[in-house]
Amino acid sequence: MTVHVPDRFLSGVIEGFYGPPWSRGERLELLEWMSRWGLDTYFYGPKDDLKCRAIWRESYEPAETEALAEMIGGCQARQIRFVHALSPGLDIRYSDPGELEHLQRRFGQMLALGCQDFSLLFDDIPDQMDPADLGRWGTLAAAQCHVANEMFLWVRQRSPDARFLFCPTPYCGRMAASGLGGPGYLDNLGRELLPGIDVFWTGPEIISAEITVEHVREVAARLRRKPLIWDNLHANDYDGHRFYCGPYSGRAPELRGEIAGILSNPNTEFPLNQVPLHTLAKFVHSRRDWDPRRAYLEAMEEWLPSFATIGVPLALEDLILFGDCYYLPYEDGASGAGLYEMVRRLLAQDPADWGPQADEFRRLATRLRTFCMRLTELSNRPLFHALHRRVWELREELDLLDRYVVLKSASGNPNASFDFHLPGTYRGGMVARLQRLLVPAPDGGFVPARMTVNPGAQTQPNR
Repeated sequence: MTVHVPDRFLSGVIEGFYGPPWSRGERLELLEWMSRWGLDTYFYGPKDDLKCRAIWRESYEPAETEALAEMIGGCQARQIRFVHALSPGLDIRYSDPGELEHLQRRFGQMLALGCQDFSLLFDDIPDQMDPADLGRWGTLAAAQCHVANEMFLWVRQRSPDARFLFCPTPYCGRMAASGLGGPGYLDNLGRELLPGIDVFWTGPEIISAEITVEHVREVAARLRRKPLIWDNLHANDYDGHRFYCGPYSGRAPELRGEIAGILSNPNTEFPLNQVPLHTLAKFVHSRRDWDPRRAYLEAMEEWLPSFATIGVPLALEDLILFGDCYYLPYEDGASGAGLYEMVRRLLAQDPADWGPQADEFRRLATRLRTFCMRLTELSNRPLFHALHRRVWELREELDLLDRYVVLKSASGNPNASFDFHLPGTYRGGMVARLQRLLVPAPDGGFVPARMTVNPGAQTQPNR
């Protein structure tokens, strides 16, 4: 079996999240980062650009085309590939020839602006088909391949060197294993999709802690081409309480030889992406001695000037401690993990046995709380605004823990309580109450809160 190998490894950034699209100024700053760090592809497909997804048949208005033309020109001036994406899967009628005409008109508008590279996305859609489409094509994969192949040939006639990217409906291992898209979806895709089309893949999971060489080789065998990694490692649009400023991690340098490229779909808030994207670039250009933590520390040092304040400068070690609390989805940074473990052990002991441990925790918590409070002094206001909600939450939790430790250390009364916030004002609201009804189980599922979760054992009810 022949596996199609693309001519050029793609590396860069996807603006493809759910949430407010980046501003003109943020996109131009992104291009400067990419040019400086050696990333070569910018992918435009924000879910909340209505004309990329919800109303994909509608053309851009003059003001919109002006902004897109500026971005395309900015990419070309820096030798960065601009990829324009459409997501027609929510309501496309695969058996209607008029739908191809809509796609051609939309891509034609972008060609006229100077765009040369395109993508069709069929992610995050129902895997059900209209009866007419099912009767015509038989499977979802066949219908999508027909549309993608026709559009690929149409684009290549007008842009012979174009890269054409495709996102399948099951785009990770878990989705494929669950049968999303119908039986044999990926194998059908591999057989029917033209070889020159790149296929996105996020790894074993939507947000993959690790992507191994063995995993992508298995996927490549089914797709009959090296997958193009759409990496959600730093994406945060699924959880508004978190962001991720840790390093690009969980992927060995050997992976680069098994894939068509890596495009990162990062934090929705643009100012929070400097370290994630800088370390991605370091990974792409690294040798085999890749060390994510070292790359992170170097990138944090380069991020520090963005934290200039109107007062006394913030310390690098405090920025690292803060960043380690917002590291990666499945991993805290070293100092953040140390802080959590310190508190966990402290609360597991009798307060009478705390001794100097309580003082050590209070010193570290005070240091972190002070850093959080001083972020209000940032000269870079967009950065502060991107951090503000999360920082406030961290401060509140540290304040609660500190008050608890002070009270228990002083009173000697294990049942003593203290005033903090009135019920309903702190950790309150409908969402917070709903979150307390189900608790995580060790296998990644959830169980009712009345059940006790014991790692390594079956879930048992409280008695």
